[in-house]
Formats: sequence, C-alpha cells, structure tokens
Amino acid sequence: MTGQIAVTGANGNLGMRSISTLGIDRVRALVRSERAKQDLLARFEGLDVRVVDYTDANSLSAALEDCETVVHLVGIIKQTRHSSYENAHEKSCAALVEALPASVKHLIYLSIVGSHAGSTNACLASKGRAEDILLKANAAVIVLQVPMVLGEGDYASAALKRNASKPRAMTFRAASLEQPIYAGDVVEAIQAAAKLHTSARLQLAGPESLSRAALIQRAAAVYGNQVQVTSLPIGLGMMLAWCFERLANPPVTRAMLGVLDHDDDLDSQAAIEQLKINLTPLDEMLRLVLQR
Repeated sequence: MTGQIAVTGANGNLGMRSISTLGIDRVRALVRSERAKQDLLARFEGLDVRVVDYTDANSLSAALEDCETVVHLVGIIKQTRHSSYENAHEKSCAALVEALPASVKHLIYLSIVGSHAGSTNACLASKGRAEDILLKANAAVIVLQVPMVLGEGDYASAALKRNASKPRAMTFRAASLEQPIYAGDVVEAIQAAAKLHTSARLQLAGPESLSRAALIQRAAAVYGNQVQVTSLPIGLGMMLAWCFERLANPPVTRAMLGVLDHDDDLDSQAAIEQLKINLTPLDEMLRLVLQR
C-alpha cells in the first residue's frame, strides 16, 4: 500500500490490528461515534480519526479526501431493532461508492464466506448485495470472503477459550465444519489486496477444515486439557433464537446462528497465490490467540 489509507470500522478488532500494522501516520480511521474516536485516540495517540455516518455519502466524501486506499470493515452478523443488515451492508456500501473521490484507487471489503445475493440467510444475502454494489465502484475492488477469524482478544477466541477450558463443553451441531483464519493473516491479505490492479471476489480460509468438536479439542490441547464435547441439535438453537428475536437486542438470531453454522471447507490456494501470502498453521494460531 502507498498513500493515505482510510479504514472504516477502525475501532473493531481487525481495524485496530490494521492500524498497528500499517502505522498511525498512514491510516485515517473512520468511526461512527465520538466515544469510539476517543477510545482510539487513547490507544493510538496522534491518529487521524474522523466521525462519520457510514450511510451518508456527504459525510464519507469529506473523510475520504486525498485517500488512495479504502479498507471497508463495517458489517454485522446480528441484526437488532437499532442496527439493520441493510444499513450496515447495502446502504453503507452504496454511500461509499457514491462518496469515493478520484484519489481512491483501491477498495478492499471484508465479507463472509457463503455471502451471495440469492442466499436464504438474511445476513449472507445482505452481504452479497453489498459486494455487488461495491464491485461497480470506479476503483480496483477486492472482496475478501473469510470464515471465522481468530485473533488475540477477540470475541470468537474468547468463546473458544471458554469451551476449551472446561472438562465438558456443549455446542450446536458439533459436526459443523470450521476453517478458522488468523487475524494477522487477514490483515496481511488486506495489505496484499491493495496492490492488485483488478476487481475480484476472493475466498480466503485457514489451512485446516475440521469439525467444531475437533476445533474445541485442538484448542483444549493448548492447555493440556481434554474436553468432552456434547452436540446440541441446531433446530433447538433456531427455536431459541426465534424466541430471542422478540427482544430489542437479542443475544442470538436465526440469521446469526445460520452464519455461524455454515460448513466451511474451502480450497484457498487460488487466493493465496494471487495475494502471495502464507497462512498461519492452525496449532500455531491457537497458541497465539489462547495463550495471551
């Protein structure tokens, strides 16, 4: 990457990791609240942070002035009454395309494996429509579709750590296939994507696909622990999620559970070769994120 880099959703785990990797002198962080801005400044003194409305092209246009690359990390897997898939995905991407100044040559969008406009899952369909919108932008657009991302201090790693630390763990559909990728590899892929002069969707997953039960057991081995994994029927999870959806901010929704239950068994070799990156082996990844 050369030139100024705008990172939307910069206060998220991957956003902060991107800032640390790219350097505060090169990043312009875009967030949606003053609180998020102050939190970032407390961590990265001297960082250029702008508060924007992701669905407003005028707000974005001023913040993107003179930037050469945009890394769009805005997205949700759980919809609530106050945060919709449409706003987080389609409307934010439409506003971004409208706002792009001529200086922007590269746009990288972080999406989810399984996303496409025709999906029966509301989240994956929304993400797919957002991808379609961005790919029409007047820039080289790389959509990175990734599965579960594991990084130091993030929610997914904390949940895995809780299960791996127990003698017994329960999970929905333990046979579901996971193919986690290390957060550091995702940031490296973002950097590499900004060097490409074409538009494409790339699927990038970790080096191993294994059942959810096996992943919990591999994680437990990091602690020298042995865990017995009990599989719960996914139908039970969907029924509970349907009940939770009556709440303003449900802990889980059916669409969210469907995203998490997606079977991931991908051959990422084409993306690896195009991006010219190496992936962190699963056991090393688990040591990094669980032994912090």
